[in-house]
Amino acid sequence: MTSYAAAMPDLSVDRGTLERQLASYRQKVTPLILSVIPDREPKRHLYDLITDQLSREGKGIRPALCLATCRAFGGGEERALPSAAAIELLHNSFLVHDDIEDESEYRRNGPTMHRQYGVPVALNVGDAMNAMSVRLLRQNISLLGPSLATRVFDEFDHMSIETIEGQAMELGWIRDNDCHTTEEDYLLMVLKKTGWYSFIHPARIGALIAEPDRTDLDGFNRFGYFLGTAFQIQDDILNLSGDRSTYGKEIGGDLFEGKRTLILAHLFRTSSAQERRRLTTFLSKPRAQRLQREVAWIYELLRSYGSLEYARQAAHAFANGARQEFENAYSDAPPGHDLDFIRSLLDYMVNREY
Repeated sequence: MTSYAAAMPDLSVDRGTLERQLASYRQKVTPLILSVIPDREPKRHLYDLITDQLSREGKGIRPALCLATCRAFGGGEERALPSAAAIELLHNSFLVHDDIEDESEYRRNGPTMHRQYGVPVALNVGDAMNAMSVRLLRQNISLLGPSLATRVFDEFDHMSIETIEGQAMELGWIRDNDCHTTEEDYLLMVLKKTGWYSFIHPARIGALIAEPDRTDLDGFNRFGYFLGTAFQIQDDILNLSGDRSTYGKEIGGDLFEGKRTLILAHLFRTSSAQERRRLTTFLSKPRAQRLQREVAWIYELLRSYGSLEYARQAAHAFANGARQEFENAYSDAPPGHDLDFIRSLLDYMVNREY
């Protein structure tokens, strides 16, 4: 059992300013991503769908963190652009595949790709974006030199495998209807599925490109873990309590999909034996057989046992941890716009509405 109530920092951030900064970083990588999409057939069932997927813009946190970290340590952003673009393209590939695996219905305020075009077409589009992300990394050979390009590729390789392993953990829990997953299990899964590819490796890669002789990249691991965990817990909260018009995904989707979250782990730990049996029966059903009234009952339990509030406290605690680790990981970076942007992400993770 873990208590998060002790650390509740007063977090505030100018969301409008930060979102404009995110957009400015995103606009730097978008042309490079689009440049690797072939202008040839098959368009209707492949390349046009990739362009459509990318036109539904996400936040772009991953390429922004990569570029900002590179610039914060004095590196030229043009040297980091292919790597940042590759990370964003891989992210979009993961989203398409994740939506299929999770049977998700909505993404970025629209139907998921497999709902629109079918699973086979969506799988192929995801595969194509994965392949194109590697194509972007090839640009590093001439831009950074073979040695540094190889080190960046090694970071990318580790990032990909950790993410896939984290997804396997989550899918396995759902497939086996494992209702004994603990908060510690959840945190390990989040490190693998979210931490490495969303925060740790983007920062590591940006710092490595700026300072190729760096040997202390592991200093970014704790920072990225805490930040990624705050981000994921807040995402889990928004999935159950957010506004669909801003959140962009199906509200309550995690319950219909049987996702094992910190929220659900807390509920299993605090609810009665009879309630746990009923929860287990609900989660054993295929998604199509899970009823809205059953989900409404789970919402009542979450309110009764304070599971959402517990998760909010946890998100704030991890954001506070990320703030402390930020000072260590970026201690050698001089003051500047990019460093301020990264610092502002710490607050944004638990104050965002989507």
